[in-house]
Amino acid sequence: MSDGEKLVAGEKAPNFEILNQDGESVSLADFKGQKVIVYFYPAASTPGCTKEACDFNDNLNPLKAAGYTVLGISPDAVAKLKKFQVGQDLNFPLLSDPDLVVHKAFGAYGTKSLYGRVYQGVLRSTFAVDENGVVQLALYNVKATGHVAMVRKLLDI
Repeated sequence: MSDGEKLVAGEKAPNFEILNQDGESVSLADFKGQKVIVYFYPAASTPGCTKEACDFNDNLNPLKAAGYTVLGISPDAVAKLKKFQVGQDLNFPLLSDPDLVVHKAFGAYGTKSLYGRVYQGVLRSTFAVDENGVVQLALYNVKATGHVAMVRKLLDI
């Protein structure tokens, strides 16, 4: 898959192995046999990303009841992710992808536009992956606020 190519439902999710907020290696393959929500966000501790992370955290119980584990991925360093997790009391793993390899594999990095300025950056994106590693849901350019409710509705949770 080339950089920036978008995933669609029914495709196999790209495997990855990157570090979590504690410096431990985490792979998508670690969750084989489980359902996973993988979401990409631009930067820990910014207002929109904080709102989004807290929204996922507030919805962990219904997501877990439906069999989903949540993983958040950003380009931030491990130490920044740990500070973010502790500061916001987040109860799910935050993964560090400073080289953007995983972002690009999922199509979550690409051309953005803000006030007429075009640039490359993280595309706020959310994916639901089933027990067999197949993408159930691929959402790109989602809003930080309210999209967790949309994900729950789309997954009938």
